[in-house]
Amino acid sequence: MIDFHCDTLTKVLNERKRISSHDLANWGIRGQVFAVFMDPVYRKNFSVKAMEMIEAFYSEIEADENLLLAKSCEDFVKAMEDDKVACMLSIEGGEALEGSLSLLRIYYRLGVRALTLTWNGRNEIADGIGEEAGGGLTRFGKSVVKEMNRLGMLVDVSHLSVKGFWDVLEISSTPVIASHSNCKALCSHKRNLSDDQMKVLAQCGGVMGITYADLFLNEGKAQFEDVIKHIDYAVNCIGIDHVALGSDYDGCSFPEDMDIEDIKKIPTLLKERFGYSDEDVDKIMYKNWLRIIKDVVG
Repeated sequence: MIDFHCDTLTKVLNERKRISSHDLANWGIRGQVFAVFMDPVYRKNFSVKAMEMIEAFYSEIEADENLLLAKSCEDFVKAMEDDKVACMLSIEGGEALEGSLSLLRIYYRLGVRALTLTWNGRNEIADGIGEEAGGGLTRFGKSVVKEMNRLGMLVDVSHLSVKGFWDVLEISSTPVIASHSNCKALCSHKRNLSDDQMKVLAQCGGVMGITYADLFLNEGKAQFEDVIKHIDYAVNCIGIDHVALGSDYDGCSFPEDMDIEDIKKIPTLLKERFGYSDEDVDKIMYKNWLRIIKDVVG
């Protein structure tokens, strides 16, 4: 599988956690997108912390010969063929740009291929979903989306305000993603997407990654079964070509009966309980991410 969101780099930087290709492969993960999470505690040091986390990421890649730096779809395919784990960088929170398109271009040169425009709060790009005002893209935010389109970076609308979401879908010339968001129809948490949002995301060629976050599955009372329910609901709402996985591992609490290794059960449960074909399961587990990476990043 390809998992499009984890917060492991925060623990690598702050808690000396290691990234293990053995563990990832054991969980069934052959492609992992690592988020450079801009925690609000960093305040005026966002770009410094982003660089420190990126450096930590590269150190981990260099220390494990079975981790492969991924900057393109071809890199993911090569990792799978060589029995390695592809590792791609994203940034979670446009605070890392500090209002500068030059920094965006520098991050791209360093291998960052996706940007979650906001976390929950407000930054120079837009309001996050946690802001009562719920403002959309600023003038700078619009220039960021356009520059990401030009560079070939995936615009990520998870955490973004509702107004910001619609602004992005109107402006972006390439498909966008919601790397770790669930279905509001099943769980009314404000971080989740409405049916209308999901449908427009799909109509524009985008992909949403179902997350295992307890709060976004069933308001903090979730079971592993809720992950399967959100996947199936999303597929029925927007189609098999637009649903994938974005765990939020190391950044959230999982359902009380779920362990990270349970992700290996997802294919069997989808087949046995909902009649999914092998091809449909493959799309959810990795092919949909590969498709949009190829379409946008190259």
